[in-house]
Amino acid sequence: MSLAHRKTGEGAVVVFLHGFCENKDLWRAFEARLSAQFQTIALDLPGSGESGANTRYQSVETMAEEVNRTLEAERIGECVVVGHSMGGYVALALADLHPQRLRGLGLFHSTAYADHGEKKNTRNQTIDFIQKEGLDPFLETFVPPLFYEGRRAAMADRIAAYRALTRQTPVATAVATTLAMRDRPDRRHVLERADFPVLFIAGRDDTALPLEANRDQFWLPKNCTVHVLAETGHLGMYEREPETLAMVEGFARRVLG
Repeated sequence: MSLAHRKTGEGAVVVFLHGFCENKDLWRAFEARLSAQFQTIALDLPGSGESGANTRYQSVETMAEEVNRTLEAERIGECVVVGHSMGGYVALALADLHPQRLRGLGLFHSTAYADHGEKKNTRNQTIDFIQKEGLDPFLETFVPPLFYEGRRAAMADRIAAYRALTRQTPVATAVATTLAMRDRPDRRHVLERADFPVLFIAGRDDTALPLEANRDQFWLPKNCTVHVLAETGHLGMYEREPETLAMVEGFARRVLG
């Protein structure tokens, strides 16, 4: 079955893929901004949002194939694909499996590196906690650190809005996608071989994907743009909305014309 998705605008296509415990509503501000110039497609990945009945979330590769199948059903050819965090892992898998699909790739707080030993252990602890305690108790402690510590008090409303978004995720989806992230392969070769432009948006104070551990990937593509956001954690679309809107719009204009 095709993934649930929302289309706005006309013209060259920009596809948005959400991250872990998110859904397509993460991208509403970006759809509103870019749909004046492009066609935007925001998808609910398998098990998330309105794609809850689709359980093909066992790996980032199966999720990527579902994205590709949906784009084929919509008769979409080449497009720019922007993915947040886990959505970036799916976008990299899509670029690996179907490179002809990509005119540009946006990694929004995401990485081509595989999980290392410590990170795999953290994923296992996440699964164990969710299965024993439920999703809501997990989100209470998981969500705030995704925002830069020095601005959390000022962003209380946005933190609450993001927590409400994540609470819509089924437990089975949270567990399965954590396993998919844990077991994903290294995809630095996708960046090295990319014949399309790549956009990186990173938070200087991202504790989920620390800048120091992931910055070497910036040098891999032959054509890339890098933005590092000061006093920003893992959710630049919430923490730095005007800046990140301009970054994604500028990238889409350069790639798609």
